[in-house]
Amino acid sequence: MEVIDTWTGELACHLQAAHRMNREEFADRLGVHPQTVAGWHSRPGIVPRPEIQAALDTVYEKAPPPVLLRFTRLVRPPVDASAVQALRVAIAIVVRQAEVLLVQRRDGGALHWQFPAGVVKPGADSEVVAVQETRAETGVHCTVRQPLGSRLHPTTGVQADYLLCDHLMGEASNLDQAENAEVAWVPITSLTRFISPDRIYRPVLDALGVAA
Repeated sequence: MEVIDTWTGELACHLQAAHRMNREEFADRLGVHPQTVAGWHSRPGIVPRPEIQAALDTVYEKAPPPVLLRFTRLVRPPVDASAVQALRVAIAIVVRQAEVLLVQRRDGGALHWQFPAGVVKPGADSEVVAVQETRAETGVHCTVRQPLGSRLHPTTGVQADYLLCDHLMGEASNLDQAENAEVAWVPITSLTRFISPDRIYRPVLDALGVAA
């Protein structure tokens, strides 16, 4: 995730587009009037007030990986495949006996189930991020049992590291309601009812003993 030193109207509009929100939805997320957002579209060089800069920072920092990738492409379109792969995420496959932990992510107007995940910033460790993001999103404490591999995600285009984790303590709670609609432990045998098997990394299915 790159650091935005100063938000301009143009960058704010790119963030809106990356979230796939209309003017009113984006204004509501930021806590501003829709006319403010309209002003950014008509005057892309404008620099928002400090309190709005802070609100934009918060929305940007809480954005899920697909939104961050779209934002990066809008701000600086990739010229080669290596630019697309610059964003890395850690995905936690947290197991509690015969259950696995899932979050229902908000992506624009859509909802979809996935494993807890977080962006791995330069210099950070995927295993640490997986544990920290799981606790921050769900309140569940876990530990990494083993890495399951890495791939260029076929849907988001980000580099994804998969970590098989064991539950230590904590019940599942939705601690990030801006990004997630729901958090749940689901039976491993029912996993493919929540996530289509063709969207799940094959080593994850193998580790969980789920037939594709």
